[in-house]
Amino acid sequence: MNELLAWSIFLVGVGQLCVLVASAMVPQTLDWWSVLAPLPKLVRQLFWIYGFYVVLSIVALGLICIFNAQEIASRSPLARAFCLYVACFWGIRLGLQFFLDAKPYLSRWYLHVGYHLLTVLFVTFTVVMVWCAVG
Repeated sequence: MNELLAWSIFLVGVGQLCVLVASAMVPQTLDWWSVLAPLPKLVRQLFWIYGFYVVLSIVALGLICIFNAQEIASRSPLARAFCLYVACFWGIRLGLQFFLDAKPYLSRWYLHVGYHLLTVLFVTFTVVMVWCAVG
């Protein structure tokens, strides 16, 4: 069971890094440069900084899962706390998925497929990390 959990955590780590492909497409797909141009400079800068922090968080979560899957699967108190944090991180993002109106931006087939793939990944990340935290 521990090996299955460790393998699942490792795959969650890889999946989190794969989400960054979609993140890299967001500024161009949503045309951030034009959309944000009318905003004050500080607001534009904060917007980019917040995006950068989210990307760095996803990189960190992914790498921690990849390189520490066995230790996280041990379910030590720290491992459970980490898993609970990751489950909350992705669970909140999953919940937001149903309130965000992305339809106008799903103009190509691959964007539509990618959007639904992201939803599957968010569910998977949340379920696996809850399993590790409380299972």
